[in-house]
Amino acid sequence: MTTSDQTSPSHGRYAYSALPDRPVYDWPEGKRLAVYLALNLETFDFGEGLGAELAPGGPQPDVLNYAWRDWGNRVGAWRLRNLLDELRMPASILVNSRIYRDCPGLIEAFRARGDEIVGHGRTNAERQGDLSEDEERALIAEATATLTREEGRAPAGWLGPWISQSRVTPDLLAEAGYRYLLDWCHDDQPTWFSTRGGGRILSVPYPQELNDIPAIVARKDTGRAFADALLDGFEEMLEQSRKAPLVMGIALHPYIVGQPHRLRPLRRALERIAAERDTVWLTTAGAIAAHAARIME
Repeated sequence: MTTSDQTSPSHGRYAYSALPDRPVYDWPEGKRLAVYLALNLETFDFGEGLGAELAPGGPQPDVLNYAWRDWGNRVGAWRLRNLLDELRMPASILVNSRIYRDCPGLIEAFRARGDEIVGHGRTNAERQGDLSEDEERALIAEATATLTREEGRAPAGWLGPWISQSRVTPDLLAEAGYRYLLDWCHDDQPTWFSTRGGGRILSVPYPQELNDIPAIVARKDTGRAFADALLDGFEEMLEQSRKAPLVMGIALHPYIVGQPHRLRPLRRALERIAAERDTVWLTTAGAIAAHAARIME
C-alpha cells in the first residue's frame, strides 16, 4: 500500500458491503420491496438565497423563479395531496420548518392524512453544509424545536436542504435525537452510519435518479420521461427484490410535478405502483427505518 493510499480521505461512516453478500430478510408481511414517496414542502427567501430555477434568473428579486416555486405550495401541493388520497398512498413529508409560518394550513393538511413529518431544515434558501459546526447545530435545533412543537413529537428523520451535509452532520443529528437520515443515495438498503462517541444513526436510501429536480430541472426530462423512469425503476426493483429486500424512494416537489402536464403522467405511474399494494410495502421512510433498525440490531 502506498503512502497516498494510507492517507486518502474517507468519511469513516460505513464499511464496504456487497449487496449479494448480505443477510436476506423481509419487510412486513413477507414483502421484499419497500416503496416510499418523499414529498418536499419547501419555502424560499424572496430576493435572496438559493432556489431551483425554471429558467435562468435575472437580477434579484427573481420574480419568475420565486413565483414558480411559490405556486407549488399554493396549488401544486394540494393537487398532489388529492392524488395521494385517491390512491390511498402514504407519504413522508419533508418539511422546511418555516413552512408553518409561511404557508399556514399546508402541513396540517398532510398531518390529517397521517403522513410522516420529516425534518428538512429551516428553509431551502440555505445549505447547512456551508455553516460552522455551532451554526449547523443551531439550525438543526431550531428546525427540530418547531416541528416538535407543531406536531407534538420530535421528527425521527432528517433530509438536509439541497442534500447538503458537513463532515459532522451525522454526528449532530444523532446527538439531536434523530434516528435516521436521508441524503445518501449510496445503497438500496438501509445502512448504519457510525457517529462520534460510539454512536450510530441509520441511513435510509433517498433517490437522486427518481427525483424530479435532477430529472426535470437538471437533465430537462419531460414529465412523461420521468414517469416512465418511475415505472421502469419499479418493475426492475420488483424483480430484483426476489433476491434481497430493497428500498425504492420517489422524491417529488410540488412546483415541478404538481404542474398539470407533469401531474397527468405521474398519476399514471403512481396508479400502477399503487395497484401492487398487495405485493409491495407502500410505506414511509420512518417505517422503513424502524423496521430495519429492529432487524439490523
